[in-house]
Amino acid sequence: MSGISKVSIEKIKYGNNRRPINDEKVEQLKKSIELNGLLNPITVDDDFNLIAGLHRLTACKLLGFKQIECNIVTYDSDENARLAEIDENLIRNELEPLERGKLVLEREKILVKLGIRAKAGDNQYTLRTSENGGEIISPPPKTTQELAKQAGYSERSWQHDKQIARDIAPKIQKIIQKTPIADKKTTLLNIARAGRKERILAEKALKAYEMAKSKGNKEEAEREAKIAAKLRAQQEELQLQAFHSAIAQLEAKSGIKKEQQRVKQPKILNSLVFNQESLSKIGDKWTLGNRHLVYYGDTAQQDFIQLLPSNAALAISYAAPTANADFYGAWNHDYLVDEAKVVAVLRSENNIYQFCSNTRMTFQYELLLGKIYVGIFSREAIVKPDMPVNLDNVEGIIQYLINMFTVQNNYVIAPFMGNGEILMTCEKMRRVCFIGDENLDVIRNGVSRWRRWTDKQPEKIARSNYLYF
Repeated sequence: MSGISKVSIEKIKYGNNRRPINDEKVEQLKKSIELNGLLNPITVDDDFNLIAGLHRLTACKLLGFKQIECNIVTYDSDENARLAEIDENLIRNELEPLERGKLVLEREKILVKLGIRAKAGDNQYTLRTSENGGEIISPPPKTTQELAKQAGYSERSWQHDKQIARDIAPKIQKIIQKTPIADKKTTLLNIARAGRKERILAEKALKAYEMAKSKGNKEEAEREAKIAAKLRAQQEELQLQAFHSAIAQLEAKSGIKKEQQRVKQPKILNSLVFNQESLSKIGDKWTLGNRHLVYYGDTAQQDFIQLLPSNAALAISYAAPTANADFYGAWNHDYLVDEAKVVAVLRSENNIYQFCSNTRMTFQYELLLGKIYVGIFSREAIVKPDMPVNLDNVEGIIQYLINMFTVQNNYVIAPFMGNGEILMTCEKMRRVCFIGDENLDVIRNGVSRWRRWTDKQPEKIARSNYLYF
């Protein structure tokens, strides 16, 4: 049986290896089919296995159709049917790079299994007559260049898609799906290239495992299998770190853009609530929105340290608080590594290396974020992001660091107020900030910025409630 026929919708079958349904596309098809009918029949094989048209089929089901027009074709084999289905998806659907790459890889595996190589000049279909007179469709594979051209992509673009699908670990692929970077090819390529050395060594270990196994060398096979598993785990860890870095970078840029677009109405500040007179004693403390704590005084002293939580996720410190300060003599905040899991110190190009060699905090690695060098310290080993980070201001860098090393409601420590970037980022991202400074004007400016954003008033903590936090 071949040609166009009306078939009961209940007879149409399809497997789990299909791409996810795009709800927006289904809605568009529903409106079109309601208005014009089904202009393009779906394609099925002799057993009513769906080859092409899942979105059309879904739209017709939602419209309550009992039957649907089908183009029924006969294929040599299940592999040839799947080839036709893949080609249909590649040409007719808008796919994300990872989806497209997985289909191209699957297609090549089928070609290898069939012993077929696509050659330029092959026809799209080879037709021949079966014993009962029906047409059998056995499509010789199109070249990658031909398929890419029909889908509106370059062959190089598809090669990159293949690299993404081949080199990103399956576990990381699942994490990437339905995230904001799923359609960002350059970012995905950077993730695919993270852990490249570990991936290559793991592949070599797997080959050695197969060879040892074929020779009956059980001990050698087990050893190579363990090496391969360890290397794969390292690759996954590096790619997961690259993923988190990409998300943090994207959200940092997005957060800055949203703040720039936000229309801020000028508010009249109540000078009696937060001013020079009401915050004038060293050791004064304020709570902001019953969430953040602000301390006025030397943040290297016990009066501030005793207020800190013992399980902060991150501490962020700027450079010297004053331009003329003797920085290395002034830095006495090594205690931060005991209070926070990760300590990030923002430095200029000329003093990052000297600083790292003079602190007792355990140095892990440094990041170059825009023109700012960030030293990362921790008592625990931390994997360095293996991909470039492009941020051009302090606000974005702070958002990146908080995204990388914290989750919602985590504690963040800041021994210097700066321009209030850390406090504001914690407010926007729902982290809890413990911040201080011995410069009264800097404290007032930072808190005033928080007030303008939240339209809330700070509350002074009575001396009898110093251990409020």
